[in-house]
Amino acid sequence: MKKVAVIMGSDSDLPVVSKAIDTLKNFGVPFEVHVFSAHRTPVEARDFSLSAREKGFGAIIAAAGKAAHLAGAIAANTTLPVIGIPVKSSTLDGLDALLSTVQMPGGIPVATVAIDGAQNAALLAVQILSVEDKALADKLLKSREENAKKVLEKNAAIEKEYQN
Repeated sequence: MKKVAVIMGSDSDLPVVSKAIDTLKNFGVPFEVHVFSAHRTPVEARDFSLSAREKGFGAIIAAAGKAAHLAGAIAANTTLPVIGIPVKSSTLDGLDALLSTVQMPGGIPVATVAIDGAQNAALLAVQILSVEDKALADKLLKSREENAKKVLEKNAAIEKEYQN
């Protein structure tokens, strides 16, 4: 199975990124976690991106706040799928990071999830890897079925409580 890289622009992003890490663990997907900054460590971020495919990665998750150029900088140097997580900061409640992540120029796509949407970033990476991994696709289907069951159980409880 291919690995997923989880890269954050700062260790202060770890509380958000940990949800992606937990989700990858739950699906049994191998991963590596790194801190690379598009602005403070551009050479290291570029070198990682250029060699990621050869090192067995199948997708890269990149989380950053404020200017949030990390996902774009990573995507510019690899043809692997890159999933950006805009991280909420004290400035503009993460809108700046969302716009910086989602507004990529033509030719350099970055899939972007919601502000602080680390769980969905990991699930998207799992979906990408499941294209060629039936066992992983089966785990995704089971997870979706379990989620649906939980919602229907909550629905039944609410209906019972508020029946006329």
